[in-house]
Amino acid sequence: MSSKNCPESTRQKMINMMYLVLTAMLALNVAAEVLESFRIVDASLIQTLNNVNKKNEQIYSSFDVAYIQNPTKVKEWKDKADQVRQKTKVLITKIKDLKEELVFASGGIPLKNMEPGFQLSSGEPIIVNSKGDTILIKKEDDLNTPSEIMINKKKALDLKTDMNGYRDFIVSYLESDSPLRENLIKQLDTSDPKINLKEGGEKKTWEIQHFESKPLIAVITMLSKMEIDIQNAETNIITTLYTQIDAASFKFNRLGAAIIAKSTYVLEGDQFEAEVFLTAEDTTQQPEILVGGSKLPIKNGKGVYHATASKVGTFKWDGLIKFKNPEGNIVNYPFKGEYQVGRPSVTISPTKMNVLYMGIANPIKVSVPGVASENLELAVANGRFEKNGDDYFVYPAKLDALGKITNISVTAKMNGESRPMGSMVFRVKEVPDPLATIGGKNTGSLRKEELMAEDGVFAELKDFDFDLKFKVTQFDVNYTGAGGYSKVDKSTSNRFTQEQRDHFSKLTQGSMIVIDNIMAKGDDGTNRPLAPITFKIK
Repeated sequence: MSSKNCPESTRQKMINMMYLVLTAMLALNVAAEVLESFRIVDASLIQTLNNVNKKNEQIYSSFDVAYIQNPTKVKEWKDKADQVRQKTKVLITKIKDLKEELVFASGGIPLKNMEPGFQLSSGEPIIVNSKGDTILIKKEDDLNTPSEIMINKKKALDLKTDMNGYRDFIVSYLESDSPLRENLIKQLDTSDPKINLKEGGEKKTWEIQHFESKPLIAVITMLSKMEIDIQNAETNIITTLYTQIDAASFKFNRLGAAIIAKSTYVLEGDQFEAEVFLTAEDTTQQPEILVGGSKLPIKNGKGVYHATASKVGTFKWDGLIKFKNPEGNIVNYPFKGEYQVGRPSVTISPTKMNVLYMGIANPIKVSVPGVASENLELAVANGRFEKNGDDYFVYPAKLDALGKITNISVTAKMNGESRPMGSMVFRVKEVPDPLATIGGKNTGSLRKEELMAEDGVFAELKDFDFDLKFKVTQFDVNYTGAGGYSKVDKSTSNRFTQEQRDHFSKLTQGSMIVIDNIMAKGDDGTNRPLAPITFKIK
């Protein structure tokens, strides 16, 4: 029957009204597990944001170094990169200030205003504002404040306008047919979502889709994601600008270290002198090298010159290198050299590779024929060394990825005085992050029986030449199942807790587990956040 034929009584109307009120209250009661998930995701996003920011700062440092070396060549591109840096900083600051406004409006408290002796509990939701102050979020499930500020006060519309302006600015540096241009436009897209007929065909704006009737912690997480999108776009555009510095120069795709000595034969008591420098090679085209009018065989971009050492003495030789420049013209590079028949002079060779790593002992062998090891002296510009018998261990003081400052030089005590024997420049890198693994895997599928048989989460440093170990010190296990079910169990070691194991035994086929918030400590003394790993129960 229709309602017209069966009118509702006053009592029934009151019951219906109470039902509507209860339904609304249930809609406002956001599940604690959902809030916890948003908190975990936001913490992971902030960690990623810090890593992206560090990478961008390294690129800007490369601009600074290149500008010092060649201001005329680099100025145009550095000025553009500086503009990108400033525009990015302004937009990121605006988003951080927006987070601060939202959190304060919902009762957030700065940690500096807390009572003396207050200790922040692990996992409590926080933000860090543009001034570096930490603010405690008090109402993660607040649905009213985000809608009031972002929608009613039109702060979301202002943010959308700023995002559009930033996007248009950075893509203006790219050609119209550039694939990167299209990717950046998609990455920073703020267009309104398409109408979904399954949801009633209601038209929504970008602002409403992201910020209306969303819990405060969900809005904070969305703003963190936007920060990452902006800084990833910054990475792409400044990397492109940096490559333009040498767009019209020779293209080299492989580097190597080279030592050229004035003479390879030195009498005891004489001075040995050598030049140490970085060589560049284009493996896509081979040069033509002539000595005495004859072509040399080319191996790995280098001409191989052979001369029979039939007698002791000094022998001079010369030749010509022919190489095609970026304009397609052949350029001639004459060279001269000499050699002496006799035993070699100084040898400086790393026992692993032409790279030193921060925080670990890098073994180096040094020898000078005719000079006892106790009469050799090392000097390390950028670090220190320790002697162990006839060998040395070098400890770099800071990163030097371009090999500009890390120079190891050798002097020998001969006839009561110190004589320089030579030197070599090394690059310095950080020890790479290990991979988190379970049973040797860091992603994919696991049978429940395989998972139950494992002890915990381990950190593996794959394809690294040093015997360096990392140990996991903490991790979280996030479970997901049917119906949006989720749960998080924490471990403060590298072993699964009993609670985690109990939950493993209840997992069903198709369940997902995500291991995140992983920290590992290495033999080099560093604590590393590791990338999350995900497994599906099969």
